[in-house]
Amino acid sequence: MIKSFLCSVLVLAGLLTLGCGKRTPVVEVSVDQSGVTIEDIADAETADLVWAQWRGGVGGRVVTETSSTDSTSDAVSIPTSWSAESNVRWQADVPGRGHSSPIVVGDLVVLGSATQEPPEQFVMAYDLNDGSERWKTVVHSGGLPSGRAVHAKATNANSTLASDGTRFVTTHLNGEHIWVTALGLDGEQLWQKDIGAFASRFGYAPSPILYKSLVIVTADNGGGGYLVAMDIRSGEIAWRRSRGNNDSYSSPALVTLDGTDQVVITGGNRMASYDPATGDLIWETECISDATCGTAIATGDHVFASGGYPDKETLCLDANGKKVWSNRTKLYEPSLVTDGTNLFGITDDGIAYCWDVVDGTQHWKKRLGGKFSSSPLIIDDNVYVSDLSGNDYVFKADADKYELVSKNQLGDDCYASPAFTGDALIYRVGIGKGPQRSEKLFCIAAE
Repeated sequence: MIKSFLCSVLVLAGLLTLGCGKRTPVVEVSVDQSGVTIEDIADAETADLVWAQWRGGVGGRVVTETSSTDSTSDAVSIPTSWSAESNVRWQADVPGRGHSSPIVVGDLVVLGSATQEPPEQFVMAYDLNDGSERWKTVVHSGGLPSGRAVHAKATNANSTLASDGTRFVTTHLNGEHIWVTALGLDGEQLWQKDIGAFASRFGYAPSPILYKSLVIVTADNGGGGYLVAMDIRSGEIAWRRSRGNNDSYSSPALVTLDGTDQVVITGGNRMASYDPATGDLIWETECISDATCGTAIATGDHVFASGGYPDKETLCLDANGKKVWSNRTKLYEPSLVTDGTNLFGITDDGIAYCWDVVDGTQHWKKRLGGKFSSSPLIIDDNVYVSDLSGNDYVFKADADKYELVSKNQLGDDCYASPAFTGDALIYRVGIGKGPQRSEKLFCIAAE
């Protein structure tokens, strides 16, 4: 009687993770049990990788040849201003709705999307040169979560794909389970695996990441969270680790701290570090909050993250998980970005910050206005970030002061983060509002 009453109170409070939801025990798997052999990906397979996973696999920072003083070098010119009519190499329609950010592999731009009618989750591939559709592969027909199980801002295709140059890997919440699917370069399905149950509170958001021949996927949820590594060639589970019973939405990040490869992830009131080859816990540090969305980033010996709900914190940890500095600023959906000297972040409610990476000194903050979900990237000396009204901001990656380079407009909203192609940017934007809303890809390049 008392237990029933408590559950009712928690449901009314929206705290479904504290004991009333359905729990599914997580069966852990070790590498010794699975027998999966981990190998380095051959150079031939990775030769055409440009921006092949969430945030490019580099935490959203790229350096081109633009700053070269050699006039004979092949300098890359990335626009800092554009509109729907200027500095657009091509644009293409995207069916359905999704927050899956585009990736670029060889001459393909690839992303996920979903429709309610018909109820499908699918992957689209476009030609990098002209935006023409190359293929579309339906990954799931039916089985979409109910509207009550997905946040109003979310979609049924939130995850950004990852590629090793030969395969594309995507993740979906379907039929109350998390499914991982691998496709070939021609869109043909190579394998598909159910990796575990998922008790959805607001939907599924994390993106897969790659480590050698493994693809690593997380599924934090109140019914029993887990971190899983799979052989990208076969889909066989190499290892699985329990993550507790917390609803959280951050993607794992592969970082190298003091020369050691680690997979780090926030959520469940902690940041945890795992050995990517075995899944063994290296360290965990109590910090941030129960639920987080952003992805951690790292320099050579420090890792940074921010969030969350209900608590808020931005912090720096060293290679052993010891807290170096922290403050009470919260970036919930957008991730941080760093140039190695300065740490930049834009909060959900539109305040840009610049901190010193060494001691966390705040150099400046500036209210941009608007609301933000997209994560920023740094190209050379500029930070690029988009808001939920379709405004694209470019400002200097400078500690001295906030300096706006340009404010541009593409469409009416932007949830996804841009991809860098080597000489262009690919943006996924929304056009229109309500039932008439549609989505497009824009390739931004110097005319």
